[in-house]
This record gives sequence, structure tokens and C-alpha cells, in this order.
Amino acid sequence: MYRILSLTAFAGTALARDITFPPVSGLQHPLGSMDVSTSMDVSTALYSGLVTYANLPYVHCLAAENTAIEPYDIAIVGAPFDTGVTARPGARFGPNGIRQGSRRIASQFSWSVYTGRNYFQEWAKVVDCGDAPLTFLDNTVALKQLTKTHEVISARKANASEYTVPRIITLGGDHTTTLPALRSTFKHWGAVSVIHFDSHIDTWDPDVLGGGLSHYAGVNHGTFLHIAHEEGLILNSSFHAGIRAPVANRKYDLQHDKACGFHIVKARDLDRMGMQGVIDTLKKRVAGTKVYITVDIDVLDPAFAPATGTAEVGGWTTRELLTILDGLSGLEVVGADVVEVAPIYDNPGETTTLAAAEVVHSLIALMVDTPVKGKAT
Repeated sequence: MYRILSLTAFAGTALARDITFPPVSGLQHPLGSMDVSTSMDVSTALYSGLVTYANLPYVHCLAAENTAIEPYDIAIVGAPFDTGVTARPGARFGPNGIRQGSRRIASQFSWSVYTGRNYFQEWAKVVDCGDAPLTFLDNTVALKQLTKTHEVISARKANASEYTVPRIITLGGDHTTTLPALRSTFKHWGAVSVIHFDSHIDTWDPDVLGGGLSHYAGVNHGTFLHIAHEEGLILNSSFHAGIRAPVANRKYDLQHDKACGFHIVKARDLDRMGMQGVIDTLKKRVAGTKVYITVDIDVLDPAFAPATGTAEVGGWTTRELLTILDGLSGLEVVGADVVEVAPIYDNPGETTTLAAAEVVHSLIALMVDTPVKGKAT
């Protein structure tokens, strides 16, 4: 009798575990659920497989010239480089960290509660091109490799018929990686106004922030804007935003910075001007020009972005930065980047990489909002 009861109980348990999956809602599927009774296709599941920014399709943008690839309008490309830093290394892992921080983002579920728009589903085709193949043993060679990467990706015909030049958003990498990007944008759009979100000015003379030791030592994440000015890549309508770090020379550094074409909105100016005041100042300064936006994640206070190479206290909040970025809508943004993300210094909540991923989202929105034609050749 005891044995019969046990078998009966076991049979009931077995039936209870034979779960019947309900039909999958079209709203659930993009989150990775599926009808496993009829399909084991996990190609659309999140948190699995290769990690791309915002679960976007991967395209081999660096394929051989005669290889047909999927066309695109906005390309995400990683720059795993951090040997131009003057403080903590680790940003070579930034591209992967930002992609990890973007895992919760998906094109099907990206309708903004602020604007009601989904920038992934408008006219522009956005893809992830993976990382540039960079050596970590020679800075000079690595920067040439990154320059070539930008040239190849931006030279492909865009998906949109009217706006034929793809635009690139770079995931850094230390801030030196902005220099190859500016060289690339110059070929398609000429000199640009740079809106530089950072806690440091990054226009230091290479003889100062390099010690005059060598040309090699003078090319780093604190001198790249000086070099860009020297090469004629940027306009005198450029702007720093969020500056708060000390300078090396009380008079010379700021005078030299102005000579490089920059004006400054300091971090604490936000308290006086408000976010709209900062937005209006930036937009008025760069009006009528093509714009490159570079975001050093250390523009944020370390409370919001601890995972960076040269953290400076007293910075902006993530919300403030995103509000200011979104307020720049209407500018002709021809290129952008998010740099200095060093995941090894992040906390278990991935505070920095989550913030960086959302900054990239805002940069995509700016590019989608205002298409830009390349200059006549």
C-alpha cells in the first residue's frame, strides 16, 4: 500500500513538471523569451552570444575592399587603447565594458519617455563594427591603425541614399583615440567645432605634458587637442564643458588653451547657469559648424563614474550630462566618442559602464535627429 501511494505521488510530481509554455507575446520576444516547444532559435535572446552595443547587429566593417557587407549609417567601433594615459591604465577594456553596460538596451524597447521616439527605428541603420585591431606595444603604430580603421569604416557607402557618408561613434580607450577620429572626420567634413566634455582641458603643449622627452611621449591623452589644433582639424569655435581639474601653469595653460580655439564652461558654472544655460551657450558657440562631440567619462563626478583613469571630484551627475547632451539636438554632429572608461575600477553595480552606455545612446539620438551630408569632393 505504501509503495502504491509513493508511485502515485511521484506521478503527480512528474506531471507538475511538464510545463506547458503559453504562446509568446510579440512584446516579450525581444527580451529573449521564446516558445521552446516549437523552436530553439536563441539568436534574438539578450545576455547571450557575442556582446554588441545595445544588441545591435554586428557587421564586419573592416572586411576586404572587394567584400560586400551590409551597409550602415552609424557605426559603433571600439578603440582598445590605453597606453597614452598619465594616470591609471585600464581603458583598453573600455569598449567591452560599455557594451556590457548596454546589454539592457534593445532597439525594440528603446522608446524614449521624454521624446516618444525610438532612434534605433528611424531612418538610420546603426551597427556595431567590433574593435579596431590595435597593437598595445607601440603607440605610434596603434594610432595609425586606428586612423586606418576610421578611414575604412567611413569610406563605405552609407545605407541612406541621400546621406552617403557613415558617421562613427568610438568606444574608448583613452582620450588619445579622439585624434585619429578627428583626422578621419576632417576628410569628409573639413574642420569641426569640438564640444569636449571632460574634467581636464587636454590642450597641453606636448613639450609640457610629455616632458620634452620625445615626440612619442608628447602624443598622449592630455595633448591630443593641441595636436588637432596644430594640424588644422578643429575650429576656433570649440568648447570644453565640465572642466574642474587644476592646470600645471596658472597663466600659460589657459592662454594656450584659448589659442587652440577653446572656451570653457567649468563644472561649477552649472550651478549658476543651470543646464539650459549650458546648452544655450554651447549651441550658440558652435552654430553653423559641423560638430564633433567627445565625452571623457570623468566629466562625471567619481560618485557616478568611478571607473576612469584620472578621476576628479566635484563633477556633474549622470542626469545632468544626459540632459545637456539631449539639449544639443539640432547640431550637425559628424562624429563622437565616449572614452576613458576603465572597467577594472568600477563597482559591482557597473555604475560607470551603465552611464557610458547611456551616453552613447544620447549620441546616437543626436546623429539620427540631424542627418549630415558629406562635403562635395
